[in-house]
Amino acid sequence: MTTAQVPTLAEVRSWPATVGVAQAALALGVSKSHLYDLVRRGESPVRIVPLGTRHRVVTASLVCLLESA
Repeated sequence: MTTAQVPTLAEVRSWPATVGVAQAALALGVSKSHLYDLVRRGESPVRIVPLGTRHRVVTASLVCLLESA
């Protein structure tokens, strides 16, 4: 099993307008289950776009959060 590499801020900036929760969690250095829990509780640190049963993370919001860290 290979470990996914944490993307750089420059790489995150090049992502599409929205990304999946798992990809955003990787950039934040947290597990996808933890980020999903935050989304369910309405406590996500990044902007979420709900699409039926799926959720997408707004990349600009993710970039802003990472830049402020």
